[in-house]
Amino acid sequence: MSIQDPHSFDSYAHTYEHTLDRGLAISGETVTFFARERIAWLGTRLQKFGLVPRTVLDYGCGTGNSTSFFVDILGTTSVIGLDLSAKSLAVARLKNSRLPVQYRLIPEYAPNEAVDLVFCNGVFHHIPVGERAGALGYMSDCVRPDGVVALWENNPWNPGTRYIMRRIPFDRDAVPMTARQARALAIEAHLKF
Repeated sequence: MSIQDPHSFDSYAHTYEHTLDRGLAISGETVTFFARERIAWLGTRLQKFGLVPRTVLDYGCGTGNSTSFFVDILGTTSVIGLDLSAKSLAVARLKNSRLPVQYRLIPEYAPNEAVDLVFCNGVFHHIPVGERAGALGYMSDCVRPDGVVALWENNPWNPGTRYIMRRIPFDRDAVPMTARQARALAIEAHLKF
């Protein structure tokens, strides 16, 4: 469950949002916009099924950009943010110190099927291909049996996405994952659709 080089994210911990915003500038939006809108969309889908996630695990939370949206949009009462970058987690703790969140390094958290929702946004393209099944299996072990795993990834077939990824230093060498690959991994992790 390693990311290509978690230490590279340590070096971006204090400039992560700015670096992403520079890369995304061509879209006219910011990293905050995309984080908020993805969680809002997810909230609409969950509401349709009558699901209100009280506990959320944010796998690959980075500097905590999504944490406040879980609370404000989804009504979450407890967030667990996991990442491999200790320096990114330190930034997240400062940014979200007033929210009901615990930030931990991934190896420090033992999956226990206790969270309502596992959220993973833009992480898999940084996980080596051979380790992706293990990462999704880990997430599956974190969520309760009737919970939800929500996985967001960059669309590798979209030329705009590929262009933006080339503009972002820590995304240049990332290996995108197709929807077909994600579905195969989900089936392997015994997740239902």
